[in-house]
Amino acid sequence: MMALPKASLFLPLLCMCFFFTLSSADPTSQDALRSDLFSVPSSVFVTSLQTTLQVVQQITSIISQFPIGFADFRVSNAVNDCLELLDLSTDHLTSTLAVDQNPTKKDNATGNVSFDMKTWLSATLENQETCGAGFDGTNTIVKGLIGGGLNQVSDLVTQLLTMVKTTPAKSKRGGAPAKSPPSGRGRFPPWVRPNDRKLMSQGPGGIRVDAVVAKDGTGDFTTIMDAVHSAPDRGSNRYVIYIKKGVYKESVDIKKKKWNIFMFGDGMNNTIITGSKSFGGGYTTFRSATFAVSALGFMARDLTFENTAGASNHQAVALRSDSDLSVFYKCGIRGYQDSLYTHTMRQFYRECHISGTVDFIFGDATVVFQDCLILARQGLSNQKNTITAQGRKIPDQPTGFSFQFCNFTADTDLIPNVNSTQTYLGRPWKPYSRTVIMQSYLSNAIRPEGWLEWNGDFALDTLYYGEYLNYGPGAGLGRRVKWPGYHALNSSAEAESFTVGQFIEGNLWLPSTGVKYISGFSV
Repeated sequence: MMALPKASLFLPLLCMCFFFTLSSADPTSQDALRSDLFSVPSSVFVTSLQTTLQVVQQITSIISQFPIGFADFRVSNAVNDCLELLDLSTDHLTSTLAVDQNPTKKDNATGNVSFDMKTWLSATLENQETCGAGFDGTNTIVKGLIGGGLNQVSDLVTQLLTMVKTTPAKSKRGGAPAKSPPSGRGRFPPWVRPNDRKLMSQGPGGIRVDAVVAKDGTGDFTTIMDAVHSAPDRGSNRYVIYIKKGVYKESVDIKKKKWNIFMFGDGMNNTIITGSKSFGGGYTTFRSATFAVSALGFMARDLTFENTAGASNHQAVALRSDSDLSVFYKCGIRGYQDSLYTHTMRQFYRECHISGTVDFIFGDATVVFQDCLILARQGLSNQKNTITAQGRKIPDQPTGFSFQFCNFTADTDLIPNVNSTQTYLGRPWKPYSRTVIMQSYLSNAIRPEGWLEWNGDFALDTLYYGEYLNYGPGAGLGRRVKWPGYHALNSSAEAESFTVGQFIEGNLWLPSTGVKYISGFSV
């Protein structure tokens, strides 16, 4: 019998701090930059950060002692989830420590140090919660053994987030604020390099391709995962994978080391990646994804990610992204409950078609959707549709969902039942759930109340739901909910912080992707 870890491992830790080697930058300048980052002395922040890192590593050590296989399939999945999530958290905490010691270092950062830190810490907060949630409904000792440690991580990360100040973006290190691109919803910003524009706008003939996937054997690989394995680890250049027309029945999981992959197909109705894993089938929600990506800087175009498990199997993710600074352009995301899991980090979706029933866009990432088609489907009888379930836990997190120039309507199977199936813009999954919808079309599928409670008055005072300049039969505000956290925004000044330029600091990283976007309100 395996010896069980001692609970005393999770007593509060006293740690000795170590420091990463600084670059050749002026130490006085480094200290000045740090003083602008924190509401406490830098040494206090680093001490708490190191303590958090040690706790995460101890939890990982405990979980890794359990055998890989359990009789309970969901427990096995939950254990594997935790090991992956805690490994990601170790990276996030290490990145936070590194950028504190060298604020001008970019690598996997944007240049806005406080925003980078808050993003990585928020991801750590979400990871530990997802780890614990994977054991819900199971009969196992694992969660009991690690529960105290997970709670301690949550408390420590919450404290760390309150220590980091929020600062405005800069276009360059120490430079002036980034300029917005010119108006015009269909244009590329003129300063985007021609080669990068090709990645998002041209067909396969105009793009240098590193790997071709084809079911019929006419490419380099017949499966997508084989092509992913061929990509270099931590690549600084785009690795381009072209997936020819076809239906690919496989689970794709792009792990953290496969940086800067760009994947494109022959159109969202032609290149389809499909699967049917689900919570009802024994998987955790996290592990049910047909397509999952954790690696930095992922880009996708002209693909569909699909989960066909159906409404009766409940949580069944089509696409899960933990990819920081990721872009999805002209992609389809199809499922029922929990179709799109924007789990953590900064993400941008442009001209995508996203469909589902219950909470079908959910997670705790910082996300902007522009020009997307949001389709509510027909679910189980007497089931209410909720489009979003955003998972912000504390007010110091930068996370949330912003929709701009989108179309919220009924899918073909819901149209005959639009009066009998209630569809809402969202509900508060966590206490500080945040979702804003701007300059979008809302069809008659949307209920006059607009938003739905999660459970009684939970989070109604602390959530932030906003609407600005929407139109269509479902956009009327006269009968909207009267919650303290609901806001009918009256001016662009109120809504500006939810635009691409500010909410995801898009001007700092989207230009290099070549994707079309609108930085502010210009159309």
